[in-house]
Amino acid sequence: MKLVLLGTGGYYGNDQRQTACLMLPEVGVVLDAGSGLYRMRGRVVTDELSIFLSHAHLDHIIGLTYLVDVLSSEALAKTTIYGEATKLEAIRKHLFAEELFPVLPSFPFRPIGSECPLVGGGKLTHFPLKHPGGSIGFRLDWPASARAPSRSMAYVTDTTADPAADYVEHIRGVDLLVHEAFFLHDEPRWLDKIGHSCLEAVVRVAACAKVGRLLLVHMNPHLENDAEFDLTAALKIFPATELGRDLLEVEF
Repeated sequence: MKLVLLGTGGYYGNDQRQTACLMLPEVGVVLDAGSGLYRMRGRVVTDELSIFLSHAHLDHIIGLTYLVDVLSSEALAKTTIYGEATKLEAIRKHLFAEELFPVLPSFPFRPIGSECPLVGGGKLTHFPLKHPGGSIGFRLDWPASARAPSRSMAYVTDTTADPAADYVEHIRGVDLLVHEAFFLHDEPRWLDKIGHSCLEAVVRVAACAKVGRLLLVHMNPHLENDAEFDLTAALKIFPATELGRDLLEVEF
């Protein structure tokens, strides 16, 4: 299974990173619709496309306004947006208000169920995260087949990482964990106030959950040079840690 990181930044895009958007082309799944969504053009290979939103903050949904240009009319008609009902209503009412964006969306918005089937016999489940305004994380699982072993991944963004958090049980044992790491260092004044994670707590979560591999995303846009992301201490806690970057393709 291939995961493409279309946007790995947080809050706003910079010269290195667009905002949150991940894609699994083989199964027609997109996780969040930040400014990196424009890079989806030319990567859609399935008949239908499902976009799952973690929440409705602008850096995770602004790309929905790009769909009328990124997708053909045929592909647009087969695209569905999933998220919590209250978040979807806010998006319809505000993001697509005529005064802000005069093209009404032709794609449907559907409240996310407790379990969503995926191409290849897989399933997507979601779980609550602690974040101002509310957010959800995702776990995706595919069973073993004659052609491939079982595979799993989780996507956790916009939350304050804590090995004791309830969500840790939902991501336990996944092959790949994609987790936000907005702060390089502990920022006690800001972590709970804005609902983001520091690097050390994230790698401790990965170790506690016994995941196979950790990929860091949703970086602070103030850090524009990857050389600033010193992973030396983090690797001592969880060696299978990697810095995500835009357009990175990951097999899991």
